[in-house]
Amino acid sequence: MGAIQEPPHEHREPHRPRFRPPALAPIPAPGDGRPRGIGRDRTPADPVRRARRLVVPGRRAILGIAGPPGSGKSTLARRLAAALPGQAVVVPMDGFHLAGAELERLGRQDRKGAPDTFDAAGYVALLHRLREAVDECVYAPEFRREIEEPVAGAIPVPARVPLVITEGNYLLLDDGPWARIRPLLDEAWYLAPDEETRIDRLIRRHVAHGRSPEAARAWSLGTDQRNADLVAATRNRADLVLTPPPPEPHRATPGPAAAPAPPARHDTP
Repeated sequence: MGAIQEPPHEHREPHRPRFRPPALAPIPAPGDGRPRGIGRDRTPADPVRRARRLVVPGRRAILGIAGPPGSGKSTLARRLAAALPGQAVVVPMDGFHLAGAELERLGRQDRKGAPDTFDAAGYVALLHRLREAVDECVYAPEFRREIEEPVAGAIPVPARVPLVITEGNYLLLDDGPWARIRPLLDEAWYLAPDEETRIDRLIRRHVAHGRSPEAARAWSLGTDQRNADLVAATRNRADLVLTPPPPEPHRATPGPAAAPAPPARHDTP
């Protein structure tokens, strides 16, 4: 019998793990056994300082700010971006409102602001593009309250900007396309002001944009409140819950200028 020949030895390079940039505050996937929501963060921190932790040159991070209507999401997002000039861009969820004509066609105009009055899948697709940061510049839509319509291509997001701050009611919703948002966020915060402050702020905003006080109150306690109740149920999916202090009461008579408001309290059980 002939000699048994060994198969030729295949030379293989030793395995070298692929380099990955360090990630800050990794977010565990739902259901991995670790607690989520307010129980995950027990260290009070200034919001600006905490957001700055996500700014790493050469790495794109996304910070999500959720909360019910009138909770102050837009105000906080603008404050953070102003404190991080050139390092952060705000991309609101509201840019994905369906156009008024489409809401009329669908019969949903009377509950504008509900989850099914947004292009949720389009918002998820944009977040994927922002996450990858491959394109030199990504343009995001913006909702213009003066015309009550979204405007396409209104917000440029250059690839060199390390932090995108996105804010909206339904970032933590776990239903339909909305459920695909949470895994795309490096951190998710939830704003929870006291209800009296939130509703008062909401009514004032509706009045400022043309509703009568009666209509503003009816909308705030009707359509907006139904949406607020839905959003409140998503609070436990956040990494941090912020409870802003109530505003100073209005003074009946002129007096000295009020002192600056104290920093926001943090829900840290």
